[in-house]
Amino acid sequence: MREEEKKRTSQNSNWQRLMKKRWVFPAIYLGCAAIILTAVLVSQTGNESEGNPGNTEGQGTSISYGDQDSMEVNSPVENFVMPVTDVNSSVIHRPFWDANASKEDQEAAFIEYNGIYQPNTGIDIAMKDGETFEVVASLSGTVTHVENDPLLGNVVEIEHLDGVKTIYQSLTDVQVKVNDFVDQGETIAKAHTNQLNKDAVHVHFEIRKDNVAVNPSSFFNKPVTSLLEEEGQASEEGSEPAGEQEKEETPAEGEDKPEDGEDKDGDEGSSDEEEESVSYLT
Repeated sequence: MREEEKKRTSQNSNWQRLMKKRWVFPAIYLGCAAIILTAVLVSQTGNESEGNPGNTEGQGTSISYGDQDSMEVNSPVENFVMPVTDVNSSVIHRPFWDANASKEDQEAAFIEYNGIYQPNTGIDIAMKDGETFEVVASLSGTVTHVENDPLLGNVVEIEHLDGVKTIYQSLTDVQVKVNDFVDQGETIAKAHTNQLNKDAVHVHFEIRKDNVAVNPSSFFNKPVTSLLEEEGQASEEGSEPAGEQEKEETPAEGEDKPEDGEDKDGDEGSSDEEEESVSYLT
């Protein structure tokens, strides 16, 4: 019994001496603070893991057009804009040649050069005062071609998404080069004249999809996806159900099948008939 009492007395005495040390209470305080801080950090890490469960890249809702690559709905889609800074002061000096336009509009859209008339594959934009002006990018994209052409003047081509590109001709003071990325509205050059249109300081502007020219005036202030949608609709309307062509060419019962080179009415096909063709300077 006495030995146990001596041990207890010794332990109490040691504890009291330890507690009298100056560094004891600061050490206890720092230890508690470290434990609390660790618990808070662990809790926050757990909440962030719940809010972002794994890599969600590419899992957003997407849209696609036919066989074209899908595009995320929440990705920014720009509208086509006129390649000028002051739209209200601009005028279309020569319109796009449209096969469905009136005869008068088609005549206004022809380009005459050395006595040869060619359809305009874009629009020629000038200012009402006839002065030069800054030419800006209609859409954001990458510059893929810069050239000084003897007929067209300085030419800049900018590539966009899904085979869409914009072309700018009759330029001077070009400020971009191949592989430059330009933002929509960024200045790429100034308007000038060229051999095809010496009468006005202008920029010849084209929009092309898979190298097919479309009327820029039909797409200003519309998203670039509207061009993709229109192309998809045209493809569907132009496609014929399987078997329709064979059905039309199959003669009715009792009729003789036309010989090669002869039409259904028995008249031979005329070899003198030629389809009207046009060539493009641009």
